[in-house]
Amino acid sequence: MTPHPRRAPRRRDRTRHIAPRTHWLLLSVFAVTLSAALLLQGYTHHMFGITSDAVTGARGRSDTVPARVAHGGPVIAGAGTSPHTARVRPRTIALTFDDGPDPTWTPRILDVLRRNHVHATFFVVGTQVVAHPEQVRRIVADGHQIGIHTFTHPDLARLAPWRRSLELRETQLVVAGAAGVTTALLRPPYSSKNDALDDADWSVLKQADAAGYVTVLSTQDAEDWQRPGANRILANATPHGHGGQVLLMHDAGGDRSQTVAALTALVPRLKAQGFTFATVSDSVGMAAPVQPAGLGDHLQGLALVRALQGGDWVVRLLGWLMYAAGAISVLRAAVVLIAAWRHRRLRTGGPDQAWGPRVTEPVSVIVPAYNESAGIEAAVRSLLASDHPVEIIVVDDGSTDGTADLVESLGLPVRVIRQQNAGKPAALNSGLAAATWDLVVMVDGDTVFEPDTVHTIVQPFADPRVGAVSGNAKVVNRGGLLGRWQHIEYVVGFNLDRRLFDLAECMPTVPGAVGAFRRQALLDLGGVSDVTLAEDTDLTMALCRNGWRVVYEEGAKAWTEAPASLNALWRQRYRWCYGTLQAMWKHRGALVQGGAAGKLGRRGLLYLLLFQVLLPLLAPVVDIFALYGLVFLDPVRIIGLWLAFLLLQLLMGLYAFRLDGERPGPLRSLPLQQFVYRQLMYLVVIQSVYTAVSGSRLRWQRMERYGSLHAPVGAQR
Repeated sequence: MTPHPRRAPRRRDRTRHIAPRTHWLLLSVFAVTLSAALLLQGYTHHMFGITSDAVTGARGRSDTVPARVAHGGPVIAGAGTSPHTARVRPRTIALTFDDGPDPTWTPRILDVLRRNHVHATFFVVGTQVVAHPEQVRRIVADGHQIGIHTFTHPDLARLAPWRRSLELRETQLVVAGAAGVTTALLRPPYSSKNDALDDADWSVLKQADAAGYVTVLSTQDAEDWQRPGANRILANATPHGHGGQVLLMHDAGGDRSQTVAALTALVPRLKAQGFTFATVSDSVGMAAPVQPAGLGDHLQGLALVRALQGGDWVVRLLGWLMYAAGAISVLRAAVVLIAAWRHRRLRTGGPDQAWGPRVTEPVSVIVPAYNESAGIEAAVRSLLASDHPVEIIVVDDGSTDGTADLVESLGLPVRVIRQQNAGKPAALNSGLAAATWDLVVMVDGDTVFEPDTVHTIVQPFADPRVGAVSGNAKVVNRGGLLGRWQHIEYVVGFNLDRRLFDLAECMPTVPGAVGAFRRQALLDLGGVSDVTLAEDTDLTMALCRNGWRVVYEEGAKAWTEAPASLNALWRQRYRWCYGTLQAMWKHRGALVQGGAAGKLGRRGLLYLLLFQVLLPLLAPVVDIFALYGLVFLDPVRIIGLWLAFLLLQLLMGLYAFRLDGERPGPLRSLPLQQFVYRQLMYLVVIQSVYTAVSGSRLRWQRMERYGSLHAPVGAQR
């Protein structure tokens, strides 16, 4: 009874080719832009950061550091050509604050300085400037001096020259963008006094000099970064003798309450001892290092500030979306598993006992066929092997491969209706018009039934409220990796969802591969509509809105050929997804209706919108953010979350396979499925949404057949 495999004929092109390229271009631009923003945000926030001034460890040799620099003043100019230094005037204190601005501590320090009528120099970190530009503007407005302290607070001596340049240039730009000024003052992070310079530090100073910077070190360290207490900071900051000092303090990098308290006491005390306070440039007699920024620098800096602030906002948004998506996914898994368990308990008695009196009346089986010569014989023979009385009607929709001739040549009790090519809905309607019996089963030409499938699928009609029944479609060609992935999707995705839809009385789709209907219910709707590509979904939703209940009978198994190539899979899922969107839009009125229609609208349609449209649209962003997390955040945590999500899917898969009586072996390919198959599916959704929104129309397409069907089929796994 096994048909000889036939070569699938060249199929006729029945589609109007659509080439919506703009959305892929926009998607690519969006992905690249988002990736660039995340890379920049990751670099600026996670590659380095403000840490203790003592973390860099021991310094190296200092053979190249000129003696006049190592023993000179803290302000160093001409490092790359003719090095010279400058010392602070006696009884003068150049207050300097590193690592800011900070929204809490910088304003408090500025208040202390204002009350005491003194000016200081603030060496700002670029990332802090981006986060708090208003504080930089206040520093400048209050008459204080700005210097740069790099963009991300790295140890410049440990960076490549190009990264040093990037650190300095980006900091200069954001200062220009935030406050409209540029500065020639630089303090390298983790620097201290002149005699601590080593050869690597000196290379930094020479490169900075070539870029136009004057380096400012310190002569006295308040050591407030250690938070030893306000009194200790006050003692560390008090000069010994009358020499001028560049005093190092901090206005950011943690809790600076001790710094504020010490500064409040320090300034009046030193004034009383005859010290004066000045900015770095004034303390050494240096020409004004801070100048108004040019228009170009100001605009570039403003754009950089806005871009980085936007990146921060995007990361926060993506984080919330990931948490929301994760929570919704876990909730969905719990709901689906509980629904599957309850559905199984309700159906424990078997199909003959679950619905009422046994249904024995004959059934009309309609097989729409277009160029199905590769598998039509197997399909027909499997139907004839049914243990339920059937009338088989094959509707040949203008095939060009001799499908109708093949069926007639078999000499089997099958009615063959020939018609000009008009599409699958028209073929189904022709079959409905010719059907003899009130119960009809619709089956695709690439599908074979088991002997008890017809009997099992019609048993729910014992309940007069049931208007349609979805069967259990299973993948027959599951030998390759792509076949296994689709097998997993059918068992875990489609069938678990159908159990949930059954319990919630909001079944959106009876698959074309295996579905049963009350003929009169379909005729009352005017037959099968050709308005959408997903005629099965459209028809099912229409039945629900007309008051009929649609149920799922897992015991009614049908074996169908799945696409054997990515290209064929793309075309099939594109048609399915686009057709589903069409059907959802067509039946959107169910959202505000009552009764069975309201259940479809507020349960089924919202479920489809959330889990089959919106979440897939977010998937590319989630993947990009996951890569961001692996590079810049905690990779162990990211991998742990991914493994937890995979474990959840595996548990769902094991339970679904158990419900379907399947061996769990194919689930070994589940991890790899997440890196190929899932991406293909969300690209299908993106393409479908674009096609729907742009107003393009996709015509009905037919999948390639491979001649892998056999009849009758046992439960081969």
